[in-house]
Amino acid sequence: MKKLIIHIKCVFARIIACIGVIVLGLMSLLPFCILYTISDSLYYIVYRVLAYRRNVVRENLRTSFPEKSQEEIVTIERDFYHWFCDYLVETIKMISISHKEIKRRMVFNGTEVIDQMVSEGKSCAVMLGHYCNWEWISTLPLSVSSQGICTELYHPIENKVFDKLFLFIRQRFGSVCIPMQEAMRYMVKLNKENHPLIIGYIADQKPNWRNIYLWTTFLNHNTPVFTGSERIIKHLHQVLFYGDVHRVRRGYYICNFKLLEPDSGNAPDFRLTELYLRELEATIKHDPAFWLWTHDRWSRTKEEFDIRFYEKNGKIYEKITEAEYAKLKGWKSYWHH
Repeated sequence: MKKLIIHIKCVFARIIACIGVIVLGLMSLLPFCILYTISDSLYYIVYRVLAYRRNVVRENLRTSFPEKSQEEIVTIERDFYHWFCDYLVETIKMISISHKEIKRRMVFNGTEVIDQMVSEGKSCAVMLGHYCNWEWISTLPLSVSSQGICTELYHPIENKVFDKLFLFIRQRFGSVCIPMQEAMRYMVKLNKENHPLIIGYIADQKPNWRNIYLWTTFLNHNTPVFTGSERIIKHLHQVLFYGDVHRVRRGYYICNFKLLEPDSGNAPDFRLTELYLRELEATIKHDPAFWLWTHDRWSRTKEEFDIRFYEKNGKIYEKITEAEYAKLKGWKSYWHH
């Protein structure tokens, strides 16, 4: 009986997801002017009514820009939610937008340097953040030489229907999506076959505790950062670029490619990650509203890491569990008071 109930729930969830995909597909056929009207209405619901993660956004902005006044923080906050709703409808539009239209709206500068590297048989890494519309970066194959295979790493979505939808969106312009757990094997194979890659790495997420090997100052915080991208880039001697994305106006973006490291294989440990983070930080500070502030980026602290974990032979091990740490923290708080 329990298995039957679980099966019925799965079937029901799939039906709901299929209906959702159909609705999104129909929405994507709407012109941008109507989609942005929907976005304006969505802003009121998300920001005013639901207050979606508004406390997280406010705290992230306040601690990242302590020099800014409360009025400035609130202005950035509102601009962020306006853009965030635009991002949602712009991503939906990718289901049906034409190649010609997206090339007009998503412009890439500096592709000639990437094409030159690819013509020499070198693979290129482009490090980006969750800034502006990162989904539109998957249209890069329309603007670079076909000699290079454009790829991007992704985490499969648990719901298979929506997973297929996002794979369709991200691959319909020529990009190849690689599941994160298969990335190294796939890239090593192509490297051995002398197929140059142009691969995008979005590396500004919060890493798992056991994947923290570097803490650095980022937006006024002591921040744990991903170093997995750097390890792949160095191992395969990929030429490192930064994708500096800006919004020109509503529905129009430009990405300038900056060459950061032509010889990544010989770079010192963490140099590539630091180069990338400094560029991303400058991009965010230039126009803060377009970074993904809803992410609880700084919930993991160096203090907790030092108490709970230790590194040995390049691996992270646990000293005490999260529950034990919570008790310890409670005792410290009790004696402090």
